[in-house]
Amino acid sequence: MALKGNLRDFSTTQLLNLINLARKTGTLTIQHNGDSAQLSFREGKLIYAFMGEDTQNHLAQILHDAGKLSEEQARIIQLRAKGTSDKQLGHMLIQRGHITQSDIIQSVRQSVLDTVYRLFTWGEGLFRFDANTLPSPGHITIPIDLESVIMEGSRRLKEWEILQEELPDLDISLRFTDHPDARLRNINLTVEEWRVVSFVNPRNSIHQIARANNLSDFEIRRIVYGMLQAGLVEIVRPAKPQPVPPPPGKSPSAKQETRKEIEQQSPAVKRSVVVRLIDRIRGL
Repeated sequence: MALKGNLRDFSTTQLLNLINLARKTGTLTIQHNGDSAQLSFREGKLIYAFMGEDTQNHLAQILHDAGKLSEEQARIIQLRAKGTSDKQLGHMLIQRGHITQSDIIQSVRQSVLDTVYRLFTWGEGLFRFDANTLPSPGHITIPIDLESVIMEGSRRLKEWEILQEELPDLDISLRFTDHPDARLRNINLTVEEWRVVSFVNPRNSIHQIARANNLSDFEIRRIVYGMLQAGLVEIVRPAKPQPVPPPPGKSPSAKQETRKEIEQQSPAVKRSVVVRLIDRIRGL
């Protein structure tokens, strides 16, 4: 019988601790706000994780996200590798000298960890653990100790709470501070951070930048907060609409009284007022 529940009652940290201590083998599926994540374990070790639709051919995207392949290279490889498993694709890329085995291991490992760490910020969501269910042989699996994953995930959860306080609203925009080029020369940015930089514009909200780069709320908050601390960008807050002042010599209460008087007038009086207004407009 599969283990089922909601993260409101049994958090990601508690689930991973249970799997680790019981040395479970199987696949954990979590659904949250339209997103779906799959995590697979063998004897208590994390071996695989993927967010979204699970396919046999996403190694090219993983390598692109890790900066090992250009966008054009990843697109061409994905087109030519349809029906090819990740293991077969990785072997082919190594043989052709595009990447090394170390590149694949590091990129896949980081992709797995990024997926799992994202789950720590999910406060609710339906989960299901299917014992002895594992990825197909064509997937690349890498054993990772859960103790370190749980510790880092807990640290990121605390960081997430701080980032929410610092950047509670993602519908605000960003703009560069004075002389951003000089600051950029002294800052080492990751591939993801460079992508965010390329979208910085007062017309783009932080939320729009996150969606364009497929970043989670945690990831975009962390990147933007770092850029703010480095003095690279600043927040653009929407201008507050100014209240329309009342006509000179008439207070708001007087205006309300005049409107009330007109509403209480007879139809004939109202009609005469309208006629005078029309005549005045014609005479302009």
